[in-house]
Amino acid sequence: MSDTFKAALWMSGAILSFSSMAIAGRAVSFELDTFEIMMYRSFVGVVIVLIVASLAGTLNQVSRDKLGLHLFRNISHFAGQNLWFYSITVIPLAQVFALEFTSPIWVLVLSPLFLGERLTPMRALAALLGFIGILIVARPGVGTFHHGLVTAAIAAIGFAGSIILTKKLTRTATITCILFYLTTMQAVFGILFAGFDLDIALPSASSVPWLILIGCAGLLAHYCLTTALSIAPATVVVPIDFIRLPAIAIIGMLLYEEPLDIFVFLGAVLIFGGNYLNIWFETRPQKA
Repeated sequence: MSDTFKAALWMSGAILSFSSMAIAGRAVSFELDTFEIMMYRSFVGVVIVLIVASLAGTLNQVSRDKLGLHLFRNISHFAGQNLWFYSITVIPLAQVFALEFTSPIWVLVLSPLFLGERLTPMRALAALLGFIGILIVARPGVGTFHHGLVTAAIAAIGFAGSIILTKKLTRTATITCILFYLTTMQAVFGILFAGFDLDIALPSASSVPWLILIGCAGLLAHYCLTTALSIAPATVVVPIDFIRLPAIAIIGMLLYEEPLDIFVFLGAVLIFGGNYLNIWFETRPQKA
């Protein structure tokens, strides 16, 4: 079995997981707000991380080093994920996923500020293509514009911040340590924000399986994506990941009667083009 085929299989798991999380998020949004969804999702995540880490014998890797960095990383991810869950309830799923693909573009823009990386002309071109794609997807000023497009775009910025801070953490922290603080800190955030009005809704019996699915799918999606990237180069994995867009567009059409918008696909192609151009340029063989 070739590495490309193995990576494709792992990416199939990631695509299925991301899509399942969107469907489950919509299913529970009718009785739980986004903070409550994040709280219960984090509870599930804590249980999964503790069980897996215990079986793997990696719980001793959890340390209190870089707690401040963990905190800011999880604030960024918590904000992005909350806005993502909100966005999938108010705009078509295809638009949310298209704008989510701008996260790597925001990483290019923010990396010089937080990681000290240089903004090369090719990275600037990739970012420009991505921003043009955002404008095509969102079409500000047109009658179809919705505030959910803004929350989805800001969610992508939150994910980008999480990616940048994760890069810094991986220099000293293990995956177990990062995932432990991801789930525990966000569980605390969820309790604080969900209980701000002193009214935390308990999930109904019909919502519990959806919440378990959200918790499992969230961790599984990123595990599949990371594994695929460890097997095959990003130039192979990223195009496979882009299949998420037409897949979720078809799901939205079949389950929620959402129209297939040609502008969403056109903008998404530009966003993908910017991402892929940067990846190809950064990973191409250098001439002697």
